[in-house]
Amino acid sequence: MSAVDSSKEIADLNLTYMLLAQKLLRQDKAAAMLRLGISTEMADLLVGMSLSEVIKIATSNFVLCAFRLDELPIVKTVMQGDRQAALQQAHISIVLAGAQHQAASSSAA
Repeated sequence: MSAVDSSKEIADLNLTYMLLAQKLLRQDKAAAMLRLGISTEMADLLVGMSLSEVIKIATSNFVLCAFRLDELPIVKTVMQGDRQAALQQAHISIVLAGAQHQAASSSAA
């Protein structure tokens, strides 16, 4: 894969992510912030961006979204297949909400 191909794929990923983030935030801001793992300030910034601004940022050579499975409790929760799907989804939501709250608390300090 060439560098040009990689840059194009990164731009496509970024654009898709940014447009999805805006859509989710417009539908239900609180739920979207939890799902995306972003702060209120970032949510407001994303919602306020024009399409040309989104495209400009999306074409950067950096992946804008980040995996949140770097935390061991989240990975363990996802890997536990013996739970009912609804219970597992609720547990993942609680773990992610706790992680987001902890991150917000530490950045405010």
